[in-house]
Amino acid sequence: MQIVGYDTDDGGLLLSDGAADGHGDPRHPTAAVEYVSLDPGTNLSYRLGDRHCAGVVTDDGHRPCDADDAPRCPDHTSTWVCARCTGTCLKDEMDCFDDHAVYLAAFAPDTFKVGVTKEWRLETRLREQGADRGAHVRTVENGRIAREIEAELATEIPDRVRVPEKRVGLGRAVDETAWNALCDDFEPVETFAFDYGLDCSERPVAETLATGTVRGTKGRLLVLDHGGSTYAVDLRDLVGYEVVTGGTDRRLQASLGAFG
Repeated sequence: MQIVGYDTDDGGLLLSDGAADGHGDPRHPTAAVEYVSLDPGTNLSYRLGDRHCAGVVTDDGHRPCDADDAPRCPDHTSTWVCARCTGTCLKDEMDCFDDHAVYLAAFAPDTFKVGVTKEWRLETRLREQGADRGAHVRTVENGRIAREIEAELATEIPDRVRVPEKRVGLGRAVDETAWNALCDDFEPVETFAFDYGLDCSERPVAETLATGTVRGTKGRLLVLDHGGSTYAVDLRDLVGYEVVTGGTDRRLQASLGAFG
């Protein structure tokens, strides 16, 4: 089996056994994809093996690839052009005519960002990123206007936050004074507060593994307990690994709390 993707909305891993299932275009055989839930309390027991390109997951299933590049080779790497947009459309024809929300997001303890998304998926987008707080600061009629506003605000407020920065905030509270001061400059339409139920009394150890009892997910971060320690795993770092059942046999760094 191979880990070929993940879901940051519901929290899950996508696994494929790479065996063609006889469906779809015979020139591009696909394999069935299994969804593994990462709900709290789920026990994972996978040992990581070799890593290579995860191919591509389509509506028809998984199309494997043997290229060495991981998590995906150049042929299976795509870039969402809208993520690079600053108001000048990079597509052949503009198609973002839904109402868009400009938002602020907070990641504990005091990392903030600006972003845009379709208005109807604002709360989902904030959860996908693992935000601890969110503020809807403006609604505009299309994505072009939203990206122009985002680009202007990004000269003072970052428009992206890396996973390591988010990991640092696990088990910590948001600096409410700094967050409220930022929001006061915008008079938000609506604010959000999220609790992912991770109950981390100390910062989890950064690790790449798929063995343990799941505490939950926070955006791309999977938090699980194993051997008396708590670990934080970037789900993207798992993509491309071949796995077998049976749990890890690696010697892992233990958290300080594991020593009492």
